[in-house]
Amino acid sequence: MYVVPDQTGKLAVVTGANSGTGKETAKRLAAAGAQVVLAVRTMSKGEAARDEILAAHPDAQLEVRRIDLADLASVEEFAAGMIAAGTPIDLLVNNAGVMTPPSRMTTKDGFELQFGSNFLGPFALTLRLLPLLLAAPAPRVATMSSGVANFGKIRFDDLQWEQTRYRATGTYAQSKLADLMFSHQLAAIAAERGWNLLSTAAHPGYTRTNLQSAGASLGRDKLPWWHSLVENHNPLPSQGVEMGAEPLLVAATSPDAPAGSYYGPSGRFGLVGPAKKAKAPSRSLDVQVSARLWLEAERLTGVTLPARTTTS
Repeated sequence: MYVVPDQTGKLAVVTGANSGTGKETAKRLAAAGAQVVLAVRTMSKGEAARDEILAAHPDAQLEVRRIDLADLASVEEFAAGMIAAGTPIDLLVNNAGVMTPPSRMTTKDGFELQFGSNFLGPFALTLRLLPLLLAAPAPRVATMSSGVANFGKIRFDDLQWEQTRYRATGTYAQSKLADLMFSHQLAAIAAERGWNLLSTAAHPGYTRTNLQSAGASLGRDKLPWWHSLVENHNPLPSQGVEMGAEPLLVAATSPDAPAGSYYGPSGRFGLVGPAKKAKAPSRSLDVQVSARLWLEAERLTGVTLPARTTTS
């Protein structure tokens, strides 16, 4: 089990912290002494997660704040609240996301739901929180991708899947490839601008969370008939959130993690086991595509990098 280094005195923001890998990440960061903001869409679920963590760690420093990554106004409101509080952010964990809704859905701003929630929302949040991140002595941004990113392609001619038939897995793969490319590009920009900011990424392998069932049931009254069959008879190895959160925790806290690094499980098929450095798909390393994607995300979200300054 990965032991999170001492986080005393640090402020961490974890999106999607009410369940799954997000809750486990928040729990272990808090147990290591960090003050953790549980950034969640549904306050009641966030408060339940807070209470659960406090039951295990009574001294944990936790705060629940609302954010909906599928709503850029909500992202802006959350960031404004954090900036008003004024405390530098040592760690931002971009964990929240949605997975394979059965039909094409859109965010409040009209983006395809997975591309908007999994990539554009975290992109806008990170850029809006940069002033607080750059005010910290050694800030880090850890972004959750997926092994499915290996099969993704950035479709600049149809990013929102409006012109071609919607494919749930294809859109999910694109969004998670975009997350990984965002992490790499943020690391490159930090180096170029002389920021003392470490950008890393991770994927959880095949971790049993409510993400699969929530995605499968999104927009439906109940899960499709095949879902329980797949869950009960899936031959692929899987793991619980305790192990599944480890690549993200390593990416977020390991003193040995270099800029632009990517972590995932080390066991069978890269789906289970202790965290290790993962091989990033070649498409995620295309510098020109990453730069183009960044500019497109700025255009779509209306959120841009601050003026070219250094933190020195």
